[in-house]
Amino acid sequence: MCIRDSAGAVEPLVQLLRTGDAEEKAMAAPALINLAVYTDNQVAIVRAGALEPLVQLLRTGDAEEKTLAARVLSSLSTNADYDVAIARAGAVELLVQLLRTGDAEAKRVAALGLGNLAENTYNQVTIAHAGAVEPLVQLLRTGDADGKVQAARGLGNLAKNADNQVTIVHAGAVKPLVQLLRIGDAEAEAVA
Repeated sequence: MCIRDSAGAVEPLVQLLRTGDAEEKAMAAPALINLAVYTDNQVAIVRAGALEPLVQLLRTGDAEEKTLAARVLSSLSTNADYDVAIARAGAVELLVQLLRTGDAEAKRVAALGLGNLAENTYNQVTIAHAGAVEPLVQLLRTGDADGKVQAARGLGNLAKNADNQVTIVHAGAVKPLVQLLRIGDAEAEAVA
């Protein structure tokens, strides 16, 4: 269920991310995920100072908290106004780490966030330099169907940078992209 922040919930939720205990943070993040679907709420979330505590949760949380933080950041990263701010807050390196070490859901969410962030030209270089290409190719090879789609999308956005194209080819992305085209559904074919 997605809701608009008509009741002023964003600031208290961000405050819980900053100062709450583990249980409160685990409750605040899903609420922010629901709120972050709407552009107006994305603005409110970022203005309330959520980037720093979300990145901190992505850095120090348990596996579930990291995935929740990544989901909020992935939603916020659909707003082009926040792409660079999210990267500068330190999210890229942490999303790459989650992509390397997380479970299937965490990897899918990390790939989604990196793919969104890679819509921005500046972030394309930052993401590649953070080492995202290799784990994206690995997810493309071994992930579940949605993970493969998100990996292909992320690689596609990174490939908009000519230097990244060489890195992507050398990482072995061509063969799994072709396989995705052969056996994927319409969404997979669109991103591959």
